[in-house]
Amino acid sequence: MTRDKYEKHLFPSLKEARRRMQKETKQIRYQLPDYLLGIGNNKKYHIKTYGCQGNLADSEKMAGLLEATGFRPTEFENEADIIILNTCAVRENAENRIFGELGRIKNLKKHNPDLLIALCGCMPQEESVVFKVMEKYPHVDIVFGTHNLHRLGEYIHDAYFSKEKVVRVYSKEGEIVEGVPMKRAFPQKAWVNIMYGCDEFCSYCIVPYTRGKERSRHYRDIIAEVEELAESGYKEVTLLGQNVNAYGKDFTDIRYTFADLLLDLNRIDIPRIRFVTAHPRDLDQRTIEVMALRGNIMPHIHLPVQSGSNKILKKMNRKYTREAYLELIDALREHIPDIAITTDIIVGFPGESDEDFAETLDMVKRAGFEGAFTFIYSPRSGTPASKYKDDLPADVKKQRLQELNKLVNEGYLNGNKRFEGKTVKVLVDGPSGKNANMLTGYSEHNKLVNFPGEKSLTGEIVDVKIEKAYTWHLRGIIE
Repeated sequence: MTRDKYEKHLFPSLKEARRRMQKETKQIRYQLPDYLLGIGNNKKYHIKTYGCQGNLADSEKMAGLLEATGFRPTEFENEADIIILNTCAVRENAENRIFGELGRIKNLKKHNPDLLIALCGCMPQEESVVFKVMEKYPHVDIVFGTHNLHRLGEYIHDAYFSKEKVVRVYSKEGEIVEGVPMKRAFPQKAWVNIMYGCDEFCSYCIVPYTRGKERSRHYRDIIAEVEELAESGYKEVTLLGQNVNAYGKDFTDIRYTFADLLLDLNRIDIPRIRFVTAHPRDLDQRTIEVMALRGNIMPHIHLPVQSGSNKILKKMNRKYTREAYLELIDALREHIPDIAITTDIIVGFPGESDEDFAETLDMVKRAGFEGAFTFIYSPRSGTPASKYKDDLPADVKKQRLQELNKLVNEGYLNGNKRFEGKTVKVLVDGPSGKNANMLTGYSEHNKLVNFPGEKSLTGEIVDVKIEKAYTWHLRGIIE
């Protein structure tokens, strides 16, 4: 199977995606073309989002673009005129799930032949995925990647009027596109991208290939966006980047770092600032000191460690040691004694011995994590680790994951128990999905809190006295 067979389309290339040649990042100011106005009139869209917060933010932009052209949202697939699957490529099971979804929604076209189905996000940035879609999922009308979501309207226009499949996947270092309309998913919380891409090239990770190089938005654009959100009544902003600690390191004309950005945002009259995700290699002392100013900077950090073994960290190309990581933990606790620290951990990485796994368990105990996303290693085609010898039996990997999760869950509970009898400030998300008489929201330390209250409190920050701590949440009453 070759690209020549699909010469009308634009396919991705992992070889091209590896390149890091550009010093300057092209800045684009988006403007909706006039010919797209009204193409969605009397039509509805449905977006399904998979993966990280970055994908959620991308879906908000796509929703904004669709509504700018006349489309309106629907929660029901059978009412939609276009269904968009915004995908994740971090793990194999996520991809398999999405292929299953593509197969399932094929039947919707029998009832609505004019339905458009679009696949976008990280999965299409993989060569093998696009070939598979072309060969086995001919009912997919539009395929595009992470670099060109701002051109969604153009692709819909082409699919409608050409009646042919549209495949546009770029493999490049990437640009900064400002001014894309957004339809925020929540009225009180907002995602704000501060940078895109990743240059870490961890040996197991496909993200540097699917998202392009690290490129930072200008601080003036970020500050203006957060100020506008504050004026609109938003209570919380989460700053997004594959590695927020690398923010500003690509600037060639100014010296302005993530610590500088946090300091400027600390002066804005918005109650809460969060950020994800931090990379240990780039977390510096000045950032920790700015976090210690508190104010609207929340006392929580998600700091992926991935492994507690120096041997495995080196094979992962994480560029730090367990000793350096623990020094960061000590510095964070010294400056922010009550900080909640969560992490990511992979078990069963190729070559992981019993001793390596024991070091990971020891790391969990020493770091005092209050939560973790844990995974069995999933090989991603095109990454260096996919070629590593992996002879660890599946049942051993599962047993290690279970043992790790037991220890992580103890950390969850211990982290929650320290709030029993204390009053915490909770930003109310709304009624609990399990009990309409209970409200749910998150504390400053990013703890899930459930408590009885009126729906009218949604979007407010309220004082809640914690009566009982559980592994996964806190329960309390409004004071």
